[in-house]
Amino acid sequence: MNVVVYCSANPDLPKEIIDIAATLGRWIGENYHTLVYGGVNAGLMHVTAQAAREAGCENVVGIVPEFFKHRADPLCTELMLARDLNDRKSRLIARGDVFVVLPGGLGTIDEWISTLSHLVVEGSDRPIIVVNHNDMYTAQAQQLRNTAQSQFARAASIDRSILVSNAQELINKLNEINKL
Repeated sequence: MNVVVYCSANPDLPKEIIDIAATLGRWIGENYHTLVYGGVNAGLMHVTAQAAREAGCENVVGIVPEFFKHRADPLCTELMLARDLNDRKSRLIARGDVFVVLPGGLGTIDEWISTLSHLVVEGSDRPIIVVNHNDMYTAQAQQLRNTAQSQFARAASIDRSILVSNAQELINKLNEINKL
């Protein structure tokens, strides 16, 4: 299974967030899955990749825009250079069987919403799990529900993201998906 992870590349993040990323990486490695991520050697991206590799993950796919290639994570077993951020998102979406959104900034939110939009348009049931640590994404999730219930949205499924609040809930949900 290809697990696409969207997350922050910022340094110096709180320990509880780093622990969630490491737990996710270990789960990917221990279950012999492939990590697909933004491929940058920083923040939660690197933490997830390092934990995955240490847990035995043999396939770590980094998709990095050409203008960030100098920041590519050496932990990648496969490095793909994308033309730009939009090309990167398209490649991430194409490679994913399941998507995990960890805490992050504007880029992470953009990746989540772009993935959701793509999956709705294509009619895909690939899951998106959003780690809503300390209600980080509560407002965005509510906006998706509001939009789904409005006259402007064609698909009620736009609010289909699966919100979890901590590492254990994330792993439980991934284990459910892994059994399918």
